[in-house]
Amino acid sequence: MEYKRFDDTVVVRIDKGEEITEQLRHVAEREGILLAEVSALGALNDFTVGVFHTDTKEYQANSFQGAFEIVSLTGTVSTMGGAYYAHLHMSAGNERGEVFGGHLNRAVVSATCEMIVRVIDGRVDRKFDEDVGLNLFCFD
Repeated sequence: MEYKRFDDTVVVRIDKGEEITEQLRHVAEREGILLAEVSALGALNDFTVGVFHTDTKEYQANSFQGAFEIVSLTGTVSTMGGAYYAHLHMSAGNERGEVFGGHLNRAVVSATCEMIVRVIDGRVDRKFDEDVGLNLFCFD
């Protein structure tokens, strides 16, 4: 992985064999990023995404292997209890044009991933919400 920062924007290249969520964490920690918007595209050969079921308050994870293109990867970097926290969603398509997606758990790059991290001047922490069952933005 390599990256370059331009004022409030970090341009990142994640390389073949690297895991996307790990590399985003490295960039955020190295650059001291507490709040940001994330977007990316690229190619994958192994990824896991999930769907949160509001009735049971549980995630159902689905894993995929093969040739996939990231159709959309979007999300946020914030903090929870003062520590790094990322919330990412991703859709990826196969050679037949079928698209699978959800909450991103992990994704291994097969060729490259081009990511843009737009740093927001501020900080928003997260707090677990018992009613929803998720870690939500907290503006206290």
